[in-house]
Parts: sequence; C-alpha cells; structure tokens
Amino acid sequence: MPANLPPHYYELEREYKQERDPHEKLRLAKELLALMPKHKGTDKLQADLKAKIAKLRKEIEGGQKKHGARTISPFDHIDREGAAQVILIGPPNSGKSSLLDTLTNAEPLIGDYPYTTREPLTGMMEYETIQIQLIDTPPISTEVFENYMPNLVRQADLVVLVSDVSTPGFAGRLETVRARLKEKRIHLVPRLPETADDPLIINKKTILAAHKFLDEGGQEGLEHLRALYPDFTVMPTSILDDKVMFNMKRTMFAALGIIRVYTKPVGKDPDFNDPIILPIGGTVEAAALTLHKDFSRRLQYAKIWGQGKFEGQRVKSSFVLSDGDIIEFHI
Repeated sequence: MPANLPPHYYELEREYKQERDPHEKLRLAKELLALMPKHKGTDKLQADLKAKIAKLRKEIEGGQKKHGARTISPFDHIDREGAAQVILIGPPNSGKSSLLDTLTNAEPLIGDYPYTTREPLTGMMEYETIQIQLIDTPPISTEVFENYMPNLVRQADLVVLVSDVSTPGFAGRLETVRARLKEKRIHLVPRLPETADDPLIINKKTILAAHKFLDEGGQEGLEHLRALYPDFTVMPTSILDDKVMFNMKRTMFAALGIIRVYTKPVGKDPDFNDPIILPIGGTVEAAALTLHKDFSRRLQYAKIWGQGKFEGQRVKSSFVLSDGDIIEFHI
C-alpha cells in the first residue's frame, strides 16, 4: 500500500536531515509524525520515526555526545519562573543587557562592543504584585545565530525585539533578526492568529522596544520604527528615565494577556503576595483548578470583590474574572 505522503512532508524531511541541533531535530521529527497519514502503508515509516524520536529524547535528557566532540547546549531550555517568561532578542549592541540590568537584579556583562553577551542570562522583574522572568540572549545577526536560540524563543510567553533606534541602519538589522527566525519557521507577529494557516509555523507574539530613543537621533528612529511596523506595539525605552522603564514593565504585562486574581480565605484578609495567574477570560473554575482539581470539583460558589462589582458578589464557577479581582471560594 503506497504511503501517499503530502508534498510538504518531503520539504520538512529535507530540513530534518540537514538539522544538527537535537532539540530542533526532535521538533521536526514530531511534525513529520503528525503530518504522516496513519494507515498500513506508513506503518514502517511511523515505527522508524517513533524510534528516532525516542533516541533524540534520550540524547537530550542524558546530555549524550553527538557528532564527535559536539555536546548538547545547556541553554536549550530555561525553566519558567514567576508569572510569565519574556525573552529579549535583537541585533548586536541593541541594549538588551542594559535593559535586563535595569529591570532586574541580574548582572549581565555590558559593553560598547558587539557580541558582549555570550550566553542567556535570566533575571526576575518585579511588576506590582508579581514577578516576571526576563531572558537576555546573545545577539542575532547574519554572522551569529546560536543553535539554541529557536528553542528559547518558542518556549517564551512573549518576545521583546530590542533595537537601538539612535543608530543608523537599525531597520535592516531588525529584518535580519526576523529573517533568521523565519528560517526556523518562527514568525514574530503583533498578535496571535485565531487559527493557524500552516501548522509547521510557530507564531510568537512580539512587541518592539525602541531603545535609546532619548539619545541623539533616537526620536527620529522611534518614529521610523513606528512607521515600519504599524501593527506592532512599540515601546520607547531608555535606562535614563525611570518613568519610561516603568511604562515598559506595564506594556509587557499588558502584552502577556494575563490577569492577577487574589485569594481571600473566608473571614480573613486577602493574600496579595501570591496571586493566581490566568489568561484574560479566565473563570472562577479555572482559578480553582490552579489550586487543586478536587477543589474545583467540590466548589459550590465563590464571592468576588473587584472594580465594577458588588462587594462580596456571589458568582458561579463560569464567572469571568478580571485583573485585580479578589476571590473567596466556598465548598
């Protein structure tokens, strides 16, 4: 029985054979398996591909050597901490490290020369009552594109594409970053589409940081960036202005599409130290599920305090919550 594989299967297979990064190779193998029709004609192909997937997983988890002295990069995955994970990417000398240094307690190496950042560095950014994880990364250019970068971008909740708008030629360098990621089927987009036209493409929500806009030539660069990318959120940023940096925090939080919900034990004050994080549109039931699935099953009703609500308003599990709501569960 013929396999009847779709045409784009062969295109993806060629990419899989050429790929050397094990994490990227694993992702491509999974996509090949998903594309493969499931019938008797592909039984052997499915079995072979599943074996390759298992071998790649073992290699990644065990840190085995591959292709001579080459070893798997320890930077292929960074565990998420806090309410969300935001990755800072950009061309050389765009100012990512100075932003991380200003927004968090991390201490990245900062220099006036290109390629100062050699490996990813994380820091926790405090925004009101939550912590957001920021990842500073090595630059992306025609000459340099670390093989672990696509995996870091894919796993992040939000991408911040940083550009030094005070320097001539920044627009071309930004397009190089986007083009290098497109080579790995990662598209930086202003908003996520409701449906995926191509299941092989990873769309990542992205906002633009117009860094050093207060420097000489920065205002003109800021306006040029806005004109080039009218659909994207553009944040003017400068480590010289505290208000500007706070606005950057607020913009990133808004772009993440999350809300903070605070719990209140019956008869006690609310706990503002450890909010429940939900996507916009999250319900009382979803909030209860984050605590425990049995807790959600036993929930009878909840009381809500928040802007535009009656104090202690009684609601059902399907009630949609808003950022800053206080919830009291009753079981």
